[in-house]
Amino acid sequence: MPAKAEEIVFSAEIEIDMSTNQQLTEAIERYVNGEMSGDELTRFEQYRKENAEIDGKISEHKRFTNVLTQYRERKELEDKLNAIHCEIDVHSLVEEMTVHPAWIVQLWRNHHSKISVAASVAIFAVLTTMFFTGYFNRFSQPQYQQLSSKLDQVAASTAQLKKTTGALAREIHHPRTTGPSNYSGTGLALSSDGYIVTNYHVVSGKFDSLYVRDADGNPYKAKLVYTAPQYDIAILKVDDNQFENLPALPYNFKRAKSDVGEDVFAIGYSEGDSPVFDRGYVSSDNGFKSDSSEYRVSIPVNPGNSGGPLINSKGNIIGIVSGRQTQTEGASYAKKSAYLYKAIQNVPLDSLSHKLSLSNKNTLAGLSPVQQFKKLQDYVFKVEVYEK
Repeated sequence: MPAKAEEIVFSAEIEIDMSTNQQLTEAIERYVNGEMSGDELTRFEQYRKENAEIDGKISEHKRFTNVLTQYRERKELEDKLNAIHCEIDVHSLVEEMTVHPAWIVQLWRNHHSKISVAASVAIFAVLTTMFFTGYFNRFSQPQYQQLSSKLDQVAASTAQLKKTTGALAREIHHPRTTGPSNYSGTGLALSSDGYIVTNYHVVSGKFDSLYVRDADGNPYKAKLVYTAPQYDIAILKVDDNQFENLPALPYNFKRAKSDVGEDVFAIGYSEGDSPVFDRGYVSSDNGFKSDSSEYRVSIPVNPGNSGGPLINSKGNIIGIVSGRQTQTEGASYAKKSAYLYKAIQNVPLDSLSHKLSLSNKNTLAGLSPVQQFKKLQDYVFKVEVYEK
């Protein structure tokens, strides 16, 4: 979302203009480095609590500084290796070892200190790279993976060729969607007139445009209405003259907790442009690292499922799929519907064309999963994000 033109006052002498972001970035850097103190720190912490997007900016700043640190360390290692390499005449060593193998012992006696240092630095460089890329983490603590999908160019291009003639005709009205999107996820209709919920992490980056695509492959331009990063919730609105209102929603959103062991299924766009049905059960009231805003679900979701609905056997939406554990197959997580209610309550009224109220009617109860899926697929969309 574009930054609002407003001023933040941390002290009588310090003002930050968010229309340029330069002073805000400097303040965040000082905050991260521990250079703030007293009233200035207190005011910044208060502003951070009142503006959820600041947490995202702080995280982004930390990631950026970590990348710079890693680059500097790698550069220093390269410089050390180059210096050692310059001291050793590699070609002469190869010739000596190849033509005069009997001199190997003498060679080791003459150069063993330099060779040992070079080997040690090389091993250290490899281990450092493995550490910073998270290689060792695969064998220690479980990791949380968000399920937005970065599309493979070839696969996405192939999927484009398989579109129906009707969908291709609609592309004339949407030239931006003729190429593969940079990221994708799933969205669920909140209302019949085009309000859709997805995960915040699906749309959290800087993007040029957003589109949602229905189960028939028809693309519609959308806009970002509201984000609640603390709940990993984002609300979109279809902003397209080609979009026709949906029939009344056949499902409702459950506020109360679901029972552990309850059968559930998920619908998401983890395989191209067709919705995928996955089935499982609620395995815990709490999510990753005991996060009480999530359910842990034993269900095989994949990248692309982010933002999709988690539905119980009665047709109630009990959560929004958000991530999975990388080391345990089938260990997935979904934000509870109660937090979707909280997010909607905080949406500014001037961001909506009308008051947004979640459906409390359910016509899916008593239907088989096959029948439920047939009704639900028209209300589940693929979210396509095009980067700047």
